[in-house]
Amino acid sequence: MSDEMQQEFDLPPVEDGIQPMDERLPNEIAEFSKQGYQLLKENRIQEAKDAFNKILELEDNNNYALVGLGDSERKQNHFNDAIAFYERCLSFHPSNNYALFGLADCYKALNQYHKAIKIWEQYLIHDDRNITVLTRVADAYRKIRDFKKSKLLYLKVLDMEEDNAYALIGLGHLHYDFKEYRDALYYWTRMLEQNETAVDIRVLTSIGNCHRKLKTFDKGVYYFDRALQMDPKNFYALFGLADCYRGMNQQYRSVEYWNRILEIDPNNKVILTRAGDAYRNTGDYKTAAEYYNKAMDIDFDMYAALGLALICKGEGRYQEAIDRLSALIRDDPRNYRPYIDLADCYIKMNQKTQAVDTLRSFQKLGIRSQAINDMLDRISMNQSVI
Repeated sequence: MSDEMQQEFDLPPVEDGIQPMDERLPNEIAEFSKQGYQLLKENRIQEAKDAFNKILELEDNNNYALVGLGDSERKQNHFNDAIAFYERCLSFHPSNNYALFGLADCYKALNQYHKAIKIWEQYLIHDDRNITVLTRVADAYRKIRDFKKSKLLYLKVLDMEEDNAYALIGLGHLHYDFKEYRDALYYWTRMLEQNETAVDIRVLTSIGNCHRKLKTFDKGVYYFDRALQMDPKNFYALFGLADCYRGMNQQYRSVEYWNRILEIDPNNKVILTRAGDAYRNTGDYKTAAEYYNKAMDIDFDMYAALGLALICKGEGRYQEAIDRLSALIRDDPRNYRPYIDLADCYIKMNQKTQAVDTLRSFQKLGIRSQAINDMLDRISMNQSVI
């Protein structure tokens, strides 16, 4: 699992196709339209499509039918098909807001955020105080990593509606994405204060993740534990607790939660490696090796392979560790970590020159690493290395 296992919160809803009915419509078209949107609400999508298509048989390019068909396809995640219906509607009815909304949401779902922004901003020209659209545009700007524009729009929403949930959530994600964890914590905590009695589990895990990033692990444990009480199998809560206990150097507690994840997902290579690390750090090399090898059986994993090398080092089998670490460096020469451990093996074998050469070979790659520099300084001063 990457460090950014942040769940997305839902955007504010746009009611699909609920257009004000034109009283001048023929009764038959009005009835089919009403029936189609009701069926769509009930998720009876094929029946809804049938109703909308009956309208098109009566009136080509009817806006209610085209938007309804677009909404039907969008609900089935058939975004390109939905786009075709919305664009057809807009070609005959350029100001149809429901087609615009649907079209923009399709582009967002396809990760085509620039297109979505262009459509939503077209709408905002006529109505720049629509909170639903403002939060959508802010979210899209966040996705393309335009911090300034995204924050400006979220704050505009908060000026219009203090403590708007979608703006607070968006600001939390925005600051988290840009590694401004204290600011993210501020906005998610405001969100929590609004809903202490009916808190969303994702708010708890988001706050927990901020504390994890800030290394205030004991505070993170509190929020992840609350989340786990709500859902004992929640991956993010289990991962957060395991990682917080790892950060607090309570490896025996960390192992408990890694294993709880593995009960649910036994072939999770990353978690197998994390559990292996925890067992290795408690000195249980035998169990650690079993976990690393399970991970390697699934697929090669750099960190599982590194863990196996470190077990060799920990057991005093320095030459085997050297061989393993050298192979890792050949496969991934830009990762500084194997160089550190390889140099330490040479130090433990009283081969100081090889240790220095190892570290300098990394420096020659032109990559800056403070850990490499610090180790070279310690060697030159004849200090303990690791």
